[in-house]
Amino acid sequence: MEKILPKKVCSGCMACQNICPKKAIKIEYEKDGFAYPKIDNSQCIDCKLCQKVCPILNKLEENTNEIEVYACKNKNDEARMKSSSGGVFTLIAERILNENGVVFGVKFDENMEAMHDYVEKIEDLEKFRGSKYIQSKIGNTYQQVKEFLNKRRKVLFTGTPCQVEGLLAYLGREYENLYTQDIICHGVPSPKVWREYLAYKKMQIGEYPKNVSFRKKDILGWRNFQIHYKYSNLEENVHHRDDAYMNLFLSNLDLRKSCYNCQFKKIKRKSDITIADFWGINNIKPEFYDEKGVSAILINSQKGREVFDAIKDNMTYTKSNLEQVIKGNPVISKSVEYNEKREEFFEDLQMAEFDSLIKKYLA
Repeated sequence: MEKILPKKVCSGCMACQNICPKKAIKIEYEKDGFAYPKIDNSQCIDCKLCQKVCPILNKLEENTNEIEVYACKNKNDEARMKSSSGGVFTLIAERILNENGVVFGVKFDENMEAMHDYVEKIEDLEKFRGSKYIQSKIGNTYQQVKEFLNKRRKVLFTGTPCQVEGLLAYLGREYENLYTQDIICHGVPSPKVWREYLAYKKMQIGEYPKNVSFRKKDILGWRNFQIHYKYSNLEENVHHRDDAYMNLFLSNLDLRKSCYNCQFKKIKRKSDITIADFWGINNIKPEFYDEKGVSAILINSQKGREVFDAIKDNMTYTKSNLEQVIKGNPVISKSVEYNEKREEFFEDLQMAEFDSLIKKYLA
């Protein structure tokens, strides 16, 4: 087999790599830093499992359930302040772990690269809290999920919509002990841009950040969140409007090609629960709003409803509707606009200093 599908539509979910019986699918990185599957024809047996499992080539059955929508806040303020918005992920994850389950999420590794991993203890959930504005490495995560499911362990898998559908396509059937939670995704930024930005921060400070929190809100609040950089003997807080990396992301300059025509933008998701910031809640229900963060929760399935019922006593919540969520999160069903300077930006990234890129593209 020559290829699975055109790169411009590949989301990088890596279901194909996880399903390949001969490990004939390797990772190839484009100049923009994104990973794509590449078939090693010397090992390929032409079983075409990679094409059969691709959630873009083979659309999963449409979700026909009625969606329930809530605005939610974790009653535990400490957990909420460590989270991007209302701290609901923590409650869902704790519920699964308390039932001898396993939780999959995204963490930073020792090189500050985003990767999927799993935890089995509540005290380890800390690494998954907070947004990671980089496309994560899936690795063999789907295979690990299947192993736990076959051992009758409850599993919560969290990720972007394309990663959730990639997992479901890989599994090929329903598991009553699997719970999935996705996010309303703007698009995934390039890991290469993130590495170059960290190198730029090192030039400024003298060392790489030891930890980064993209959504620090204990100083200026949830809507005016800051990016927190922690070094050996220094901590730096930068308002998100002043942070170059966040501005590249929000300018749609460094997103994966498929994000500009995302095949997974839809209101009725395949996940059991969808989580997002409830932007605009201050105008819709000002009595419910505070600067500690509010989550929009979309219940997409009966299992999602069961999870919500199990954790609702630990939340403050109020009924809402899709129109109110969409108003603050239009990317739930609509891809972001393509930035005409994207290709030029990545060409310049090959040779230019990062500070010159900032001056050129963020002036």
